[in-house]
Amino acid sequence: MFNGIRFYSTKSNPVVDLRKLRPMILKRIEERSKEYPVKGMLPVAHEVLQARTALYDGVSTLIEHIPVWACKYCPEVYIGEGGHLIQTCHGYRHYAKNKVHSWVKGSLNDVIVPVETFHLQKMFQNVVKHHERFDHDRIPAIVELCLQAGADSNNQNVSPNVITPDSLENDTACLEKLSEHDLRLVATRTLRAWEALRSGVHKLLLVYPARVCKHCSEVHVGPFGHKARTCGVFKHDTFRGAHFWEKARVDDLVPPKVVWFRRRQDPPILLDKGREYYGRAPVVVDLCSKAGALIPSKYFCMMKLDGLTAPD
Repeated sequence: MFNGIRFYSTKSNPVVDLRKLRPMILKRIEERSKEYPVKGMLPVAHEVLQARTALYDGVSTLIEHIPVWACKYCPEVYIGEGGHLIQTCHGYRHYAKNKVHSWVKGSLNDVIVPVETFHLQKMFQNVVKHHERFDHDRIPAIVELCLQAGADSNNQNVSPNVITPDSLENDTACLEKLSEHDLRLVATRTLRAWEALRSGVHKLLLVYPARVCKHCSEVHVGPFGHKARTCGVFKHDTFRGAHFWEKARVDDLVPPKVVWFRRRQDPPILLDKGREYYGRAPVVVDLCSKAGALIPSKYFCMMKLDGLTAPD
């Protein structure tokens, strides 16, 4: 009678010797590296670097004219004359729950979330070990992706004085007050750069591998994740801080950072009791809309532009 269970003998099956397979695996990796960088993706990498530079330049200009508020105790950001009263603050490490935010003046890094990664000399190089984590520079993940795609490291869009947000803030510290028309042009150009950046990164990720830890925001550009034990999620400390890598998406390299969006029908200050009626939008999109840029229709659903008003 067949009971649905089969037992296979291992004596007739050959034993796989991984030491003999190692040279063959390394040879395949070396041959695969000859296919990169893909020449057809080189213009995309250049467009991404140009869009990133235009985005930083535009946002640094807009935040000098549009009020940007950041919570003192959590990553929440709000664009408007004053902060909202929606009780969504959780403190530094989520110790608090549903508290009112403590607003301070926001900066460039509050609008564009910096995502850094290890800089590799070539894509298919040895995996970065934990003791080697200080031997590699940390650069923006988008720049690293473009460099692995074949972008020239001497390009002005990759130079430190362009990719560093602090330098852009210093350059715009003494800007004169822009007119409403000029501010609208800057906002439109910034929004186009935002869309071009996300579209370009999406195209590059279809060709070039990138990894993200599913427990924290660490990103690694390359076919294999690094071995640095720097995962900041304490509940996984039994693994000694090792990352758990999965395929990265556009939001991992270019975080949208969704914020509360105030519509025309909303009160001047958003209240907690109307949070189910208010819209949401990526912070860059909200900033550009406050400066007069036309918002693409794909954001209308989450912004709830024609939605109901909160009850009094």
